[in-house]
Amino acid sequence: MIETPAAAMISDKLAPMVDFFSVGTNDLTQYTLACDRQNSNLEEFCDTHHEAILRLIELSAQNAHKHGAWIGICGELAADTTLTETFLRMGIDEFSVSPGFVLKVRNEVRNIDLNK
Repeated sequence: MIETPAAAMISDKLAPMVDFFSVGTNDLTQYTLACDRQNSNLEEFCDTHHEAILRLIELSAQNAHKHGAWIGICGELAADTTLTETFLRMGIDEFSVSPGFVLKVRNEVRNIDLNK
């Protein structure tokens, strides 16, 4: 599990020891931005599209693939179809979403042309 900035930063060291990474986007967001996602008073500071989070995910994807591992994401960001193309271009291999989002995400994936 890549759930902390530390795990993402050393993903090059972790990747040779695993078959896959699963990025827990909820925890990664909380720990990267140092904001309690359970505290509604802090919602304005918890930007799930923050560049730091996206860079950590991309770094993890690059390191996973460099070492022959695949990478999936789970959590709320996996179901955020405004980022689906971004994640596919990063090399994310799998999206783990709750059943209510499967069709929406699958439709988004099918309609993205990565050759453009």
